[in-house]
Amino acid sequence: MFGSANDCVYAMAEYIAGSEEAFVNMMNEKAKELGMNDTTFKNCHGLDEDGHVTSAYDIALMSCRLLNNYPEITKYTTIWMDSLRDGKSELVNTNKLVRNYKGATGLKTGSTSQALFNLSASATRDDLSLVAVIMKGPTSKIRFDEASKLLDYGFANFTFKQFAQKGDVLKEVDVSKGTIPSVQGIFSDNSGVLIEKGQESSIIQNVYIEENLSAPIEQGQKIGEVKYTLNDKIIATSDIVADKSVSKLNIYTMCQNIYWLWLTLLKG
Repeated sequence: MFGSANDCVYAMAEYIAGSEEAFVNMMNEKAKELGMNDTTFKNCHGLDEDGHVTSAYDIALMSCRLLNNYPEITKYTTIWMDSLRDGKSELVNTNKLVRNYKGATGLKTGSTSQALFNLSASATRDDLSLVAVIMKGPTSKIRFDEASKLLDYGFANFTFKQFAQKGDVLKEVDVSKGTIPSVQGIFSDNSGVLIEKGQESSIIQNVYIEENLSAPIEQGQKIGEVKYTLNDKIIATSDIVADKSVSKLNIYTMCQNIYWLWLTLLKG
């Protein structure tokens, strides 16, 4: 990851798919799934080949998916120097930003005689994570300088506004015809949005909860949603779900409730 070991990538492709050709087919299928519409892989290692093309936007898509789904990758992409074989082989990260840029988390360099100097640079500051992609830099230094400028611009002008975390309680919601009278409406996932700095106070929260909610209710069942708007535009939506299951009230559960109430009164 930080030594640009293309031979290792080739070995990995054969191990996973049986052949490089089969692995490249998997790569192209994944690219299509991610919406990388300007990308066609012809090999697994990235060296120059006719028809082997991509775009800065597609590299950004791929980089963000990698960081979001496999954040442990930064354990490796942030290493500056390391050694193999009891110190017989020394490795130095090809991404100089890991050493020189505050908050750098990776991600990957690349250079060939045709593509020149390229970089997908990632960094995190104050809960805001950004990716800057540079392609066809005339020199190695220029790609790092330009990536730093892009990241600086992002951190200076944007912020991540977190609305809620998964499991946070929004409100208590009444349930009719149930063995218990209510459930907690909680956020199903983390909720937040990237916005320009200074716009935080203009965000409006709109809560929509199902009316006349009645049992049975399943834990995790959607019972509403929250929409966040900025300048009359929806910028984020979060599902609200029930924190627990609620069985429907029947003769058996009614008798059971009366029994436990009677025991409670006796103990009291």
